[in-house]
Amino acid sequence: FVPLLRNTFLLALYSLFWGFPIPIVLALMMNEVGNAAFKRTVQMLTYAPYFLSSVAVVGLVNLFFQRETGLVNILAVNLGLSDHNYLADPTWFRTLYVGSGVWQGAGWGTIIYMAALSSVDGEVVEAAIVDGANRMQKILYIHIPTILPTIVILLIMNTGSLLSVGYEKVLLMQNSLNMEVSDVISTYVYRLGIRNAQFSYTTAIGLANSLVNALILVIVNFVAGRLGETSLW
Repeated sequence: FVPLLRNTFLLALYSLFWGFPIPIVLALMMNEVGNAAFKRTVQMLTYAPYFLSSVAVVGLVNLFFQRETGLVNILAVNLGLSDHNYLADPTWFRTLYVGSGVWQGAGWGTIIYMAALSSVDGEVVEAAIVDGANRMQKILYIHIPTILPTIVILLIMNTGSLLSVGYEKVLLMQNSLNMEVSDVISTYVYRLGIRNAQFSYTTAIGLANSLVNALILVIVNFVAGRLGETSLW
């Protein structure tokens, strides 16, 4: 139980720590872009990975990080460095999982924040410019306070599913050499429930996992409500 819970929690925590703020930063940056053509191009390039399947994303990870034929190792060898078996190294599993997840979902996550930024009052921005506010001051004192309720709500919802790490991508990246860090609750449930037909036992595990997620959601929502005016209820 302890290794499974640790692996699941760390994988979810790293994904939240890196994956949650990047769409916010990306939305704020794109909101400041004045060139419409460049802005549309950046949006298209950042949104596109979201529509790739987990199989395609893991295939790209393998394509870049394979020891013999991976682009990263080929570049390293050509630069006089040694190659490395990233896919079999347990210390690199979470980095590859979280990094590919951020690349896949960051652009799509900006849609909500871009929509929230569209509600910024143009007159307030113009008044700030007249008063001498620079770009960073506009972001800090106008744009971020405007989207702060959206940020809090999404943060509460994301923490409410903190332990719900899906098994598909993890299973595709999992091998016997990185099992010590890649075996999470969902892959354990899949292995025992689907492959070994222990349905009642794995149902109990899933129920316990859902109860822990619900408890985390209630706690985070309570803290958010006490610290500010935004909460789910």
